[in-house]
Amino acid sequence: MQLLKHRFGALYILFAMLLVFSFVIRTILLVKALPGMDLTLVLLVKIYGVGLFYDCVTFSYFAIPFALYLTLAPERLFTSRWQKPMVYLVAFVVIYALLFDVAAEFLFFDEFGTRFNFIAIDYLIYTREVIGNIKESYPLYWILGGLLLLATGIFFALRRYLDLALTGRSTLRQRLKTAGIFAVLPLLSLGLVDLSYATISSNSYANELASNGIYDLMAAFRNNELDYRKFYVAKDDQLVLARLKELLHEKNNHFVSDDRQDIRRSITNPGPEHRLNLIVIVEESLSAQYLGTFGSKEGLTPNLDKLAGESMLFTHLYATGTRTVRGLEAITLAIPPLPGTSIVKRPNNGDFFSWGSVMHDKGYDNRYVYAGYGYFDNMNAFFAGNGFSIVDRQNFSKDEITFANAWGVCDEDLFRKVIKEGGVSHQAGRPFFSMVMTTSNHRPFTYPEGKINIPSLTGGRNGGVKYADYAIGKFLEEARKQPWFNDTIIVIVADHCAGSAGNTELPVKNYEIPLFVYAPAHLKPQRIDTMLSQIDIAPTILGLLNFSYQSRFIGKDILKIDASQQRAFISTYQKLGFIKDDQLVVIGPQKYLREYTFSRQDGKVQAIKPQERYVDDMLAYFQGTNYIYKNRLNRLK
Repeated sequence: MQLLKHRFGALYILFAMLLVFSFVIRTILLVKALPGMDLTLVLLVKIYGVGLFYDCVTFSYFAIPFALYLTLAPERLFTSRWQKPMVYLVAFVVIYALLFDVAAEFLFFDEFGTRFNFIAIDYLIYTREVIGNIKESYPLYWILGGLLLLATGIFFALRRYLDLALTGRSTLRQRLKTAGIFAVLPLLSLGLVDLSYATISSNSYANELASNGIYDLMAAFRNNELDYRKFYVAKDDQLVLARLKELLHEKNNHFVSDDRQDIRRSITNPGPEHRLNLIVIVEESLSAQYLGTFGSKEGLTPNLDKLAGESMLFTHLYATGTRTVRGLEAITLAIPPLPGTSIVKRPNNGDFFSWGSVMHDKGYDNRYVYAGYGYFDNMNAFFAGNGFSIVDRQNFSKDEITFANAWGVCDEDLFRKVIKEGGVSHQAGRPFFSMVMTTSNHRPFTYPEGKINIPSLTGGRNGGVKYADYAIGKFLEEARKQPWFNDTIIVIVADHCAGSAGNTELPVKNYEIPLFVYAPAHLKPQRIDTMLSQIDIAPTILGLLNFSYQSRFIGKDILKIDASQQRAFISTYQKLGFIKDDQLVVIGPQKYLREYTFSRQDGKVQAIKPQERYVDDMLAYFQGTNYIYKNRLNRLK
């Protein structure tokens, strides 16, 4: 009792509560997992011993704001009449939150067989869909009401101990000694502790129980990925890699090694290389459905529709995902999507073999030119770590900005900057490669007035698309005046589709996006209906430049493949889709596997029994790429 009669007494009560609640949920989950475990006394001790360690680490983070207040609050505030009701309120909220965690962890473990992970992060992102699903799946209001009653009972049982903690008196000097401990513990935990300590057994259930759900949730925020072999359909890695090497074979290349894990190929194109400048415009949310050349009757894209007759137009391209970072990953690294979030947002995302590294080795000035601030979604770190210099909003002077919103400068301002930066390289006698990311075709859909016949903020997506098309038209008009234009290839592609909602889990047709390759002095206009993925853009353009290089791309030069090698990839955060012929194979957590036939014309799908040949090819790409990524086989160092 004397320990509680102290300024930090309330924090000790909180510590005790967290330990008790963690013990309860660990025990409940242990009972639930028993059928899948070979439980021994040694393993039981490890589960609870290591679990206690993670509970303490979790508390060290959890206690930070409380410790700060208890340390810095002056005695006059701590003894005021407002202190007791505030402590009561905070205590009740914490009790309810811990009870809610117990319920949430149980339901999550019941569905996925794990503690919280990136799937839980995904649930936090898609709140509308998730809350709707929970309401339909569980008696949500009864659960919340029951937790409220239980929290009330626990609060009243603890109230006298909280009152005791409020009687403690101390000086700032005395408090700083205790505060030092609460400051050091989370710093040590951050630097020294990760989830690897929870690997106490070959049994995955035991490893999950040895951790702490709240800690796992924080780790998921940091790591942003799912363990492929734990959650997804998988086969022997060596067989998968062997099949992947078969699928990567194409004309004009040969593997540098017979090692199954070595995907390096020497790409050899006869004749001189074309050291042309390269501008790749990644257009925000430009689904194919908005373009007249793809059948739209809205008249939103007159400039792109005109460009379609002057370019190499690829009419059968699929976006790999539904977020900008997923498209940038595919275009830059030429790899299929991995479970979880894009590599762009993950830690340690540099030194990949990439489009940037190839161009850098060829002597190009590489730039990532972004309309907004590139710290968003970790884009600056990703591109800076993979061979690009950064030009983002902070590099725009005041006189270079005519219009901007929360996302960035308008597309016209962005393109003027692209032209200016290209001129710098041209004057220095160096070829340049600019990867350009636009933002105007994005909510809130605001843009300079008087440019198009849809007023800013009133036309929604249609206004955003039409202004983006207008800005491209102005860019091409100005680019044609530049001394470097005749020695430049301009590529226009979307980062992702405008929406992926549909009546199927992965609506294939919604993932269709356009690809224009424009270089009137070098490339003849044509329409190409070969199916390709965003991961094929880099090797295909490098083929048009006639470059020879050593490749570690999973993507291929689709102008050098036969019809049987066509395939594409689509995804959400959790589910991965493999498209080949008229088949769609979908995999997801809990070893989920489905196959469908689909119609390219109307997007309708029909479930069928999974066919081994499609499943094997799908695993070669997804599991094989995951193996390569985890083992750093597509890194430069």
